[in-house]
Amino acid sequence: MSNYYAKWLENADSIYKSELESILDRTSDIEDRFYQTVPFGTGGMRGLLGAGTNRINYHTIRLVAEGLARQIEGQGEAAKVRGVVIAYDTRHFSQEFAYETAGVLARHGIQSYIFTESRPTPELSFAVRYLHAVAGVVITASHNPKEYNGFKVYGEDGAQLTPAFADEIVSHMDAVEDIFEIRSMTKDELLASGYCTEVLEKIDDAYNNALMGLMQRPDIEKNLNIVYTPLHGSGLKPTVRGLKEAGFTNIHIVEEQAVQDGAFPTVPYPNPEEQAAFEMAIQLGNKTGAELLLATDPDADRLGVAVKEAGYDQYRLLTGNQLGALLLHYILSTKKEKGTLPANGAMVKTIVTSELGAAVAESFGVTTINTLTGFKFIAEQMAHFEETGEHTFLFGYEESYGYLAGDFVRDKDAVQIALLTAEMAAYYMNEGKSLLEVLDSLYAKFGQYREKLISLTFDGLEGQQKISAIMANLRAFAPKEIAGLRVARVEDYKTGIATLADGTEVAIELPNSNVLKFILEDGSWICARPSGTEPKCKFYIGLVNQEDSVVNQIEKELLQYAN
Repeated sequence: MSNYYAKWLENADSIYKSELESILDRTSDIEDRFYQTVPFGTGGMRGLLGAGTNRINYHTIRLVAEGLARQIEGQGEAAKVRGVVIAYDTRHFSQEFAYETAGVLARHGIQSYIFTESRPTPELSFAVRYLHAVAGVVITASHNPKEYNGFKVYGEDGAQLTPAFADEIVSHMDAVEDIFEIRSMTKDELLASGYCTEVLEKIDDAYNNALMGLMQRPDIEKNLNIVYTPLHGSGLKPTVRGLKEAGFTNIHIVEEQAVQDGAFPTVPYPNPEEQAAFEMAIQLGNKTGAELLLATDPDADRLGVAVKEAGYDQYRLLTGNQLGALLLHYILSTKKEKGTLPANGAMVKTIVTSELGAAVAESFGVTTINTLTGFKFIAEQMAHFEETGEHTFLFGYEESYGYLAGDFVRDKDAVQIALLTAEMAAYYMNEGKSLLEVLDSLYAKFGQYREKLISLTFDGLEGQQKISAIMANLRAFAPKEIAGLRVARVEDYKTGIATLADGTEVAIELPNSNVLKFILEDGSWICARPSGTEPKCKFYIGLVNQEDSVVNQIEKELLQYAN
């Protein structure tokens, strides 16, 4: 029996006792719960709810809050006064964990500002900057299933943590000798302590005012028929308010999914990337004749979009790559028309995002900058632009349905993109075009870009080992040819070296990361990386002017490395 298990059985909060007792004779369950502490990194920590060090619970929440508190203490008294903004989504225990975090901070004399209702992750990013706080915390597991929750930390710039900041928090967590000695406060004690201020309306108003400044064509006719679903999450109030104040009045809410419920009772997986998440929105769209369907995930940092196909009584979901390219083209073409396109403009995207956006940007004389996967790297570039004046940020996005147009937020923001997407769809509708027709025109001009994501799930300790083995095999037996196409360049971000077909090696000017990318002779590419937040190994495929058969063959060859 694990020593950790025995200690938890004796000391854990009473709500976990029966859960721990139920696995007394199940060695594999005990091992899964205690073989590690939920990993904490630049994206925070995320895991299954439950008892154990490898679960999200009151004790692991207190542990990471303690690590953050000690890090802030090390910055001095001024940092403690500036404090930490805390937000949470609608998941099970999210609000409780938020107040628990504030209680740990208060015991260190650190001020906190906590939202009294669930609010989107991007609004937390905004609030950190608006209140000049030293850090921010949001309790969320983003688009994961109902069994998950998590703890994300933001720096004073409103962006996810730098590796150095994350490492400091981890070092303080590691220094905690007994997790059960960490103390928090009850909510009543916290509010009476003087170290916690509850906030809501002031931040909501300021955030909404910033949203209004993003509109590219505020005076166009906005008679678009919209269906919106928050998928039981935190996006409902800011998204609906923003749409209405921007001039969109014909909005239909999926009422069953407007109920804030961490069980997500109407969707198996509250992820707007998935067709199943749109089922009820599609039903309402068919009933109301909506031209545009919008869906935000539980913490409203990801946006999914579906539009009706011309001549067909059905809706088609846009991929993250497609919506990103459409929005980029709309923003750049509008700025060019109005004479406001800066000479030093830049678009930022990740290395696994389609190159269609880069082609669009180039056509407007806009620089494309590639980053590693993770919006924190896009935010890092935004900060660099501010410091140096080298570029003006115009748009940032990643293929996984994350986008950003306004620099008042430093993480992907589904609320602002819902407004911009609605405006874009209304503008083109007034011009007699659908978003799909505009997308087809981009393909006609720049080439037929096609992308696919293969996501393989491997749970537990064995799963981690399997993912490591897949990446090791890809490195040891790197293909020279994929689907009949020669590999022209292999980029290994773990070593920071790119190897050309003739053996020439060149340095990669990005941080080290466990990522492999294969560039094919026709400009197509394949990328492999372990997920940073889920037990998955992901293969990304990006093709140009290739048939479906090539996609299928590439997938077949890649999956051999997973067997």
